[in-house]
Amino acid sequence: MADKTGYRAIARFLMVSPFKVRPVADAVRKRPYTQAVAILENLPQKGAGLIKKVLKSAASNALEQNKDLDEGMLYVKELRVDEGPRLRRVWFRGRGRADMLHKRMSHITVVVDEIGRTGE
Repeated sequence: MADKTGYRAIARFLMVSPFKVRPVADAVRKRPYTQAVAILENLPQKGAGLIKKVLKSAASNALEQNKDLDEGMLYVKELRVDEGPRLRRVWFRGRGRADMLHKRMSHITVVVDEIGRTGE
């Protein structure tokens, strides 16, 4: 999706806690595309693979819509990790009790743009 803010890709309902993904997102925000992909390939966290997948999708959207671009001209303009809905599960405990287990989901939004382009 191209608009005046760049080229966007969104992954929704990912089964990973946003609290675990946000430190990985902070490592690549506002970096050139090629450098961001290199950083994500070397991080061991599950969130790094998920962010890399969405980042490559956003870059693919940019290259598909603008044939004059190449990967070296892109940077990560915006990378947002939002909280999705929670799956609530019952966790049975001793003596007839039960706790609630919250399985958190994330929505990851990545916007890439050309280096040097000003957003009007």
